[in-house]
Amino acid sequence: MKNILLIGGSHGIGLALAKKLTENNTVFIASRTWEPTDLPAISHLKFDVTKDTLDMTELPDHFDGFVYCPGSINLKPFKMLGLETFKEDMQLNFFGLVNVVKDIMPLMSEGSSMVFFSTVAVRTGMPFHTSIAAAKGAIEGFAKSLAAEYAPKIRVNVIAPSLVDTPLAARLLNNDKKKEMMALRHPLKRVGKVEDMANIAQFLLSEDSSWMTGQVIGVDGGLSTLNIH
Repeated sequence: MKNILLIGGSHGIGLALAKKLTENNTVFIASRTWEPTDLPAISHLKFDVTKDTLDMTELPDHFDGFVYCPGSINLKPFKMLGLETFKEDMQLNFFGLVNVVKDIMPLMSEGSSMVFFSTVAVRTGMPFHTSIAAAKGAIEGFAKSLAAEYAPKIRVNVIAPSLVDTPLAARLLNNDKKKEMMALRHPLKRVGKVEDMANIAQFLLSEDSSWMTGQVIGVDGGLSTLNIH
């Protein structure tokens, strides 16, 4: 049984991934909230990545996998975004990640895997995404440098989704008209499902991806690379 740590796993992509991982792994979830489930092999730590420090006494002596799930969606024109919003997005998405990685890096075992999340908006410039694209762009650069520094012991890869139907994206998909419009923007004519992201994350944590590191993988319905309109 492998030990896997998820930062943020109480809902959305993190919870979908946890459900997959518990079949063959011992899963530790550190998140602000948690509703008890019937999932076996899950230990929960109450943890707010913006202000808390991980209690290392509640963690095992090694991890085989690590996934950082927290994210934000601040979609506003640049002129309406204050510097504070940029700082908040950077704190949650990037500095929170760096702080946790600093703590757990000594626990990462030989051949372990780390998975971070970016956004399609880093590769494909999109209006109203300046703050979140900047924060997620920092993650991509950080991940590639980290992968180079820790190869071959630890693999580090990034998933770059387009819009996924999660609680975080609820206001963008809160009626049928919005859902249809968002689906039509993608060549595959639908928005992402949490299972789409969980499947890729599970693959990146597994031995099936053992020759992959330093990659940013677009899981975006073709949005970043195809222009079929």
